Amino acid sequence: MSCGEPHEKDCSEVLDHLYEYLDREMPAGECAEFQVHLDECSPCLEKYGLEQAVKKLVKRCCGHDDVPSDLRSKVMGRIELIRAGETVPEVSVLDQARHEQAQRERAADARDAAAAPSKADAPGNTAHAE
Repeated sequence: MSCGEPHEKDCSEVLDHLYEYLDREMPAGECAEFQVHLDECSPCLEKYGLEQAVKKLVKRCCGHDDVPSDLRSKVMGRIELIRAGETVPEVSVLDQARHEQAQRERAADARDAAAAPSKADAPGNTAHAE
């Protein structure tokens, strides 16, 4: 996408890094360049406004869900693979993280069950075979 007007920062570059700008994950100097571009370019400003609205809606509707702790690193890893032009697995990052979290929870439950004394070992239990 391009508005056809010359800008110091190209529209495609702005749109490629729009979420870094939205999430305040880019250096201050680059943020200033982005703001100048958005002030000059109405199509990019419109796209920014749309993405900002979507982000707010998602936060409002889904902001209370528990997210696996390693999800962010998995997502960023996928983004880096895509930027490097490498292929990424077909499974969604969120599904993969949920699956791994469920495995960790099952393992923890199994450890807890193994560590807990059984009812047969409890004092006063007369259910023991004689």
